[in-house]
Amino acid sequence: MTAYANSLTEGDTKPARNAESIWTAPATELRVLVNALGRLGYNVETLLTSVGLRDVELNDPDMRIPCETYGMLLCHAQQDRFTPNLALELARLTPMGAYPLLDYLVLTSDTVGAGVEQLGRYFRLVGNPVVVTAHEDVEPIRVEIVAPAPFSVEYVASLMVLHFRNETDGRFVAANVSFRHKLDDTAGFERVIGCPAKSTASWNGVSIPREAWRLSLRRRDPVLRQVLETQANDILARLPPRTGLALEVQRALTARIAAGETRIGAIARQLAMSGRTLQRRLSAEGVSYQELLEDARKEAAGRFISEPTLAIGEVAYLVGYSEPAPFHRAFKRWYGMTPEAFRQKQRARGPSH
Repeated sequence: MTAYANSLTEGDTKPARNAESIWTAPATELRVLVNALGRLGYNVETLLTSVGLRDVELNDPDMRIPCETYGMLLCHAQQDRFTPNLALELARLTPMGAYPLLDYLVLTSDTVGAGVEQLGRYFRLVGNPVVVTAHEDVEPIRVEIVAPAPFSVEYVASLMVLHFRNETDGRFVAANVSFRHKLDDTAGFERVIGCPAKSTASWNGVSIPREAWRLSLRRRDPVLRQVLETQANDILARLPPRTGLALEVQRALTARIAAGETRIGAIARQLAMSGRTLQRRLSAEGVSYQELLEDARKEAAGRFISEPTLAIGEVAYLVGYSEPAPFHRAFKRWYGMTPEAFRQKQRARGPSH
């Protein structure tokens, strides 16, 4: 394996995971990269065969592939024909909408800043081991990207800059992009990205001027947002009746479940108390925080599984599971059947009236 191939699969900053877990991502995401590689002139059938995959497998919304397989496929591509700044070139050929759920969440945002916040909140939906964090207390605003490989950092940063430029009719310009690793061709990267690119920097990500952060996005389609809000309201209506503080926590969890911010500390802050006080007061009402969270996840899972546009893997992340296997076990415990069986049963029953 070449030194560049190593840079595709190895990073100096990796999200925490336990030794027994393997990060995976949907096969449909690999489809996006494969399509872009095809546009660059690579033989995608040969590349897929080299990593033991078939083209038809990439169309299954519920199939997941180890992230290491992604890296190996890209390594084989670079070994076959080296393309400088490959991540940037693939991002340039990846249209908005290629990642339907995540992209659509961004498109529904009012501003660039709101779109970045959506990225940070919802990247975990698809199980991609990438973390996007905005630091608004500095100027320019720093959007930090933590990923398991330099390729992932370059790809996400490039997509962010290119897509926000397009969604603001060319008005968005980043202050700079910053990478801890060395770029293949810094001058070439800067020509495409339209801003300075810093190699061997102290952090990975994109710096955004405050005026660019506030730019309005040109397309506003509230459909997905409305679907999620409707689902949340339905969940709230179906949750077991509670009173007092437990009811307030239940409402807060229902509103936050799809956004992934269900830590007790966040709920306690919303209710203007400490986490310890919240636990003590719930105990006095005869219920635990974990019970309330479990109820919220159960009801959300049932509603989201009934939504045919969401893959089962996406539902898992929406209700707070980083990998599908634990979600499948929890779902079977909740409903006495697998998510697949539950979905088939809902389809057979047909739309409700």
